[in-house]
Amino acid sequence: MNQSSPNRAPRRCIRAAAVLVLIQGVLMEGLPFLAMPVLLLSGVEASMLARGFSFIVPAFNDHLYLMMAMSGVFGALRIVGAVGLLRNRMWGYWFSVVNCVVTLVLMVFMLPAGIADGILSGSALLLLFMARFGKEPIYARTEP
Repeated sequence: MNQSSPNRAPRRCIRAAAVLVLIQGVLMEGLPFLAMPVLLLSGVEASMLARGFSFIVPAFNDHLYLMMAMSGVFGALRIVGAVGLLRNRMWGYWFSVVNCVVTLVLMVFMLPAGIADGILSGSALLLLFMARFGKEPIYARTEP
């Protein structure tokens, strides 16, 4: 049996989680932020955007440009967390765990887009926990 085989599974889980967090940060959070200046310079009103894309919370629909700006902040935070994971840093692990948990809590307010957020964050969180805890038992069994 290879000595490095026990370390491969956690490494794969961390890399897969980092890729999911990176995809979410770049595509789902970063692209709306990058589209915002183009839309603003084009003179597109937020009400026009609300017709094609809407959230379950009406206040979010009224402030889509602010939502797009905030998306850039979350995207940058996700990318930082993913880089920390790929560099095998514990701060990247915990930063990504917090990002995923916050996303899972807030996804209900962001429907319908929150569904994709929940799938990506939930999958990444599961992979992060699998990498960290592996087959460790919840409690030690005692022999009678």
